[in-house]
Amino acid sequence: MTLVVGFAPDGRSRAPLHLGAMLARSTGEDIVVGAVVPVPWPPGVGRVDAEYQAWLVQAAEEALTQARARMPADVEATFTVAHARSVPAGLLELAEQHEASAIVVGSSAAGGLGHVWLGSVSDRLLHSSHAPVALTPRGFRCTPATRVTRISAAFGGTHDTDDLVVAAAGVAARTGAGLRLVSFVVRPAAPVTAGVGLRAEEPVSAEWVEEIQATARTALARVEHLRAHPPGLETAVGHGETWEEALDDVEWQDGEVLVVGSSAIGPVARVFLGSRASKIVRNSPVPVVVVPRAAAEELAEEAMQAEPRSG
Repeated sequence: MTLVVGFAPDGRSRAPLHLGAMLARSTGEDIVVGAVVPVPWPPGVGRVDAEYQAWLVQAAEEALTQARARMPADVEATFTVAHARSVPAGLLELAEQHEASAIVVGSSAAGGLGHVWLGSVSDRLLHSSHAPVALTPRGFRCTPATRVTRISAAFGGTHDTDDLVVAAAGVAARTGAGLRLVSFVVRPAAPVTAGVGLRAEEPVSAEWVEEIQATARTALARVEHLRAHPPGLETAVGHGETWEEALDDVEWQDGEVLVVGSSAIGPVARVFLGSRASKIVRNSPVPVVVVPRAAAEELAEEAMQAEPRSG
């Protein structure tokens, strides 16, 4: 299998290269680094258009020269300039050509460091891709030897997350990473005058946490019955007055990846984020892989048939 890594023709963002290398090193997949040059539409025949396109191609080739120099030597990678009507369309075409297991892209340059920030390219991919989409926090870096150490699956306790849990377990087992099911409780601060109401909500929240933890333990018990299961199984619940606080409330480690499933109301074959999933993605301090339901079903099936790792 192949990972398609989108690299901006301006050559500024290293984050997708770092994440792509970490994932490829862990899974044994190769990488196709693509710089997409948008073609004019409708196509022009004027000299200005031709000169501008030539300049764009040259800039993309120079960017890939930088990417080639930055890619760790232990990862198999090829580099290509793709031509398409838009950057998302070009990455989707590359993913289809190479039967990619995922598309890796960076965060918007307009966002702050340390969290995932969706831009026009990543947002479009999250509405169009049949393959999982891996998103880096802005400024993401890792050392050349870094592998995936733990996969945290966002867990809501509903039936539509079953395949995602098994899929995440299968990938974790294949890479030798641990598996954690992580849930988040967000309770906005109540006005001082509403103190009684706030106290009344506490038993409800505590009951929900107890139920979600019990459901998570049941899900992990099913994972333990897989012939190939991850070396470590955990659960965690993050609390906060905002989604950022809730995600920061749990511990994250180097080499961690957060996996989020598509909304049950969206297209089965494509990525589609619901409101909660979108908030989790936008506040994640670690790389996020968003998985379409059809891809989760396929990965779950592979996990149920997989044999234990040798060695």
